[in-house]
Amino acid sequence: MSTEEPRTPTGRSWRRHSEEFKTRVIELARQPGVSTAAVALANGLNANMLRRWVREADECAPSSGHNDTVAVVPAFVQLPMPQETPPTLPLASTQAPSTVAVEIRRGDTTVQAELQMDARSAAWLREVLG
Repeated sequence: MSTEEPRTPTGRSWRRHSEEFKTRVIELARQPGVSTAAVALANGLNANMLRRWVREADECAPSSGHNDTVAVVPAFVQLPMPQETPPTLPLASTQAPSTVAVEIRRGDTTVQAELQMDARSAAWLREVLG
């Protein structure tokens, strides 16, 4: 006679978990921001089984009209942002207009120009480089 327990045809045996263990992992899985799958993996459980335990515990919990657990709702958190000051433009009367040197090569042709930085030269550059 064999003293071994009968096994399922696939050779698997079912593990039994104590109620204390189930309660502990269910409470861990209910923590805000905690992944149920991570709790299951850390405790050697299948994630779907732990989700079922949590669901069954929620269904069995008496609904007394108020919830003893505090729901943590993500809230908008305003972070301090440094105030950006727009760059100040130099006054036209106090400074000489700045210039830019441009060299454009197209094939064997090279064009060099020194332009004042104003709206007309910017439009010309957009047109030429466009």
